[in-house]
Amino acid sequence: MLNAPDASSTRPYLLRALHEWCTDSGFTPYVAVLVDETVQVPMEYVKNGEIVLNVGYDATAGMTLGNEFIEFKARFGGVPREIIIPINRVMAIYARENGQGMSFPMNTASDAVPAAVAKRPALSAVDTSQVDGGADDEPPTPTTPLGRPTLTRVK
Repeated sequence: MLNAPDASSTRPYLLRALHEWCTDSGFTPYVAVLVDETVQVPMEYVKNGEIVLNVGYDATAGMTLGNEFIEFKARFGGVPREIIIPINRVMAIYARENGQGMSFPMNTASDAVPAAVAKRPALSAVDTSQVDGGADDEPPTPTTPLGRPTLTRVK
């Protein structure tokens, strides 16, 4: 029975599939993340409680697209950072070049925090005045208010 409370979420499987599709098609996969205390990202890049991250293999090191977390290392302003994103905080995954992808519902009942999140250390703030690589490497900023996520075509 798929609707059983203990059934595993399809979100991590869909994220992996769309990430693979982007990579195989020569596109750059981006994820939009709803940030809260369970998300470990550079807080100085969070806008309106959201962050958009390039999760392509060229921009990340040691990426794991697991069933509970997306984990990788990336450089922000030349400073290497460890990124940990609970799967249930991912609002969307899409290709930067054409905007094709998928958004996910963000209902609080199904977004219970996994027990492993409590074991994650907090991310310390680091002053980063510049982002490496110029404007092309900087992800687009979501412009929608918190609520139902939408995809925007990026050209």
